[in-house]
Amino acid sequence: MSIILKIILGVMTGSFGFYYFSDVFRHRKIFSGKPWSGLLGTGFITNFFDTLGIGSFAQQTAIFKFFKLVDDRLIPGTMNVGNTIPTVTQAFIFMTVVEVDPITLITMSTAAPLGAILGAGMVSKMSRRKIQIGLGSGLLAVALIIIAGFLDWMPVGGEAIGLTGWKLALIVGMSFVFGALQTIGVGFYAPCMAMVYALGMHPLTAFPIMMTATGMLMAAGGARFVKQGAYDRKVAISLTIAGIFGVFLAAFVVKSLPLLILKWVVLCIVLYTSGWMFLSAAQKEPGTKVAVG
Repeated sequence: MSIILKIILGVMTGSFGFYYFSDVFRHRKIFSGKPWSGLLGTGFITNFFDTLGIGSFAQQTAIFKFFKLVDDRLIPGTMNVGNTIPTVTQAFIFMTVVEVDPITLITMSTAAPLGAILGAGMVSKMSRRKIQIGLGSGLLAVALIIIAGFLDWMPVGGEAIGLTGWKLALIVGMSFVFGALQTIGVGFYAPCMAMVYALGMHPLTAFPIMMTATGMLMAAGGARFVKQGAYDRKVAISLTIAGIFGVFLAAFVVKSLPLLILKWVVLCIVLYTSGWMFLSAAQKEPGTKVAVG
């Protein structure tokens, strides 16, 4: 069954890649004068950390805005288009090197894109600040549970490679919710990792799950940004090229980490994302939404 998932993801990515690269090639003569070194460095570093589960969007947004590399209107499209192929690369690597129950992988990876498509309308009606506070609080609670496990106050985490029964139903439902939340800028990685860990699965199993789900979502949605020209082509292709190298380096570092170190990585990621949510919620919300096209 996982082979079928790889084929579907491969076809989606191949179609997207042909459309994307053709568009970049046609517009190569109007590239900006932004330095290649800085753009490639950004792609490499952020996708390295993305492969470790930290996520790349928050880092890239900060870099783009601080150094004024990308117009604010083009940031969402640039990140979605430029990071699609590195994310799919992560998915293929971790589906190959990390054993995961096929049913768990397929159901979660399918639920997230469906959540983005079907649930975006419902989520968009909710206050971004309330979502950020709620998710930040939830992640903080998970972090406290992980710490309690380190102190032997309660069992947490495990060696399971899949879920069944109510646990599977719960995590599939939450994947749908996380997929919907991603459409408004709430990352999928940390919540997914926290749920996998809290329900007793091996922390490493979160990597193929979250990367496959995100890869399918981005491969499906990235073409929209390309079609409307709502992305910076030079920045995007830099993220793609250098990002792939960052992915390969980090993927095999993660693979070699022992379970105890990986648990600490999970804790740091969850705390980092929780803090980011609270900080984002404390900021004044913009009066207008980012327009595409």
